[in-house]
Amino acid sequence: MKDIFTILKREMRNISKDSSLFLILLIAPVLYAFMYGSIYLNKGEEKVKLALIDDDGTVVSRLLTEQLNATPMIEIVPASNISEAQEKMHQGEVEGYFYIQKDLEKYIFSQKQANVNLVLNASRFLPSSDLLSTVTKVCLTVGAGVRKTYFNKQGMSEDESMKMTNPINMDYRPLYNSSMTYGSFLLPGLLAIILQQTLLIGVAAGFTSEREQKKLGELYRISGFSISKLILGKGILYLCIFMIFGMFFATVNFSVFGVSVRGSFIDLAFITTIFISSVIVLGMLIGSFFRSKLFAFQVLVFSSYPIFLITGYSMPYQSLPSVIQIMSNLIPTSPFLKVYISIVQAGGSVADNIDAVIHLLILLLILTILLFLRVKYILKHDQK
Repeated sequence: MKDIFTILKREMRNISKDSSLFLILLIAPVLYAFMYGSIYLNKGEEKVKLALIDDDGTVVSRLLTEQLNATPMIEIVPASNISEAQEKMHQGEVEGYFYIQKDLEKYIFSQKQANVNLVLNASRFLPSSDLLSTVTKVCLTVGAGVRKTYFNKQGMSEDESMKMTNPINMDYRPLYNSSMTYGSFLLPGLLAIILQQTLLIGVAAGFTSEREQKKLGELYRISGFSISKLILGKGILYLCIFMIFGMFFATVNFSVFGVSVRGSFIDLAFITTIFISSVIVLGMLIGSFFRSKLFAFQVLVFSSYPIFLITGYSMPYQSLPSVIQIMSNLIPTSPFLKVYISIVQAGGSVADNIDAVIHLLILLLILTILLFLRVKYILKHDQK
């Protein structure tokens, strides 16, 4: 125990003296969490501009225009014709245009199919998706309201006219992300990735620094010639620091950004502990293959986005190519995010995600064995 504590104090001194490690391990996690998280503070977009051409000019078309403009998602920009609307879209003034054809009201009251056209700039996913969803809801609502008024005037009762207007009533209830915003979906995973990458880069660079300065043998002697104590002594400081960061994110950052933790904090702390331990071991293992701390920084800095993409968080896991799925299963991030998001957003528990927990524990065990063998090989090689 004394040897482990000695290594722990040594690690603290190394971090405090190395400005790059101090920055990436102690400053970057909080700085990045608030900086990147603030981008999605408003969760979703509002008042997306949509050009509108009304060739009908009737009460129904004006009602449709008013209802579209009344939604928080859409800001109507009038256009005299399709050519003008297209020009506005090409210049980036609007994200699309909505064309109300002539005789819209006439067709609705005669119970014929009435057509409107929605043209969207789909090169930007969020605005086009949000506009499509909102316009569809408004068109269905206005169309149903007009039809119901028509049936009432024909002498039908409220119940009869409602059944004729809307024979199938769908009760739609989105769970966990009731506002259906991109920010609410992305923020928990984004903060988890920030936690992982700052830890991974810092640990790998720190271990590489030991090799670069040829101090791994000295560390081995301090540990009493025990590789297990060497790994534990170096890792325990990172575990303590990043567990504090992890709980800080789950309380302070989530509160600031309006994200609720629906599950148990005990379950969250448990799975975070396993994950951080896995990342620490992975960081040491990766760092053992570099001989320059600068080169380790350069390589690992570019790993953040690829790791995020292959986890199946931004793209459903089952839709990833088979090779990418295999790669995804080899990193701790994938099983962790599955459990983490379940606990944070869906109110799940460790027991509900036992397969992912076992997956993460197996990866921790395999990575620990590989690190033990790698350090043993390096020490043996350096002694020659």
